[in-house]
Amino acid sequence: MSRKPKKGYYVRGQFVAEGSELDVELKAELKGTPDASRTDLKRESDALQDLGKELLTLRADLLAGLQLPDKLQDALQEARRITNFEGKRRQMQFVGKLMRKLDEATVEAARAALDVQHSGSAQEKMALHQAEQWRDRLIAEDAAQAEWIAQHPDTDIQQLRALIRQARKDAQSAHDAKVAESTGVAPRKGRAYRELFALVRAQLGGTDHAGDEAPDEDEPND
Repeated sequence: MSRKPKKGYYVRGQFVAEGSELDVELKAELKGTPDASRTDLKRESDALQDLGKELLTLRADLLAGLQLPDKLQDALQEARRITNFEGKRRQMQFVGKLMRKLDEATVEAARAALDVQHSGSAQEKMALHQAEQWRDRLIAEDAAQAEWIAQHPDTDIQQLRALIRQARKDAQSAHDAKVAESTGVAPRKGRAYRELFALVRAQLGGTDHAGDEAPDEDEPND
């Protein structure tokens, strides 16, 4: 017959069983805790609750790798579902309470997982920006084509040149630009424009799907 788990809580990664000598000491200490120590405890509590909020945005694969307690995972899933402001606030307080029960190793692992996600997002944005710059240069500058081929000799040169030619044909005329400026509506970019981005992005080590490009600010979504 399995033992019933003890009730308690964690203080700086150490489990404190309810009713234990340490529990009594900590509670007695808390009653006479100086204001500075109370502030530190409050700050630590708020930081863990904020960490719980950030976990709502963590990718599923990184979250699964943390192996959080089932109760906390369920609480996070419920928090994502709730849209009511007051209901979400109460749920996040519950998440914060569960976060305070985590050991220090799990807390640090959660922070590390968030760092991995943030770092990946920054690198992806930089790669997208680089691909956009190359696409625009290839369309605007004849010399850019030779420079690209020199740096990326594995590129399908015939396809590259065909896409550049078509993208230039599809480019809006000076008249269209004036109409767009006067009406505030810019025409959509052609398929060659998006396929050229996909080719460039793939050669730079990214995805080869044109749909993964973030839409331009002046281009409406489908």
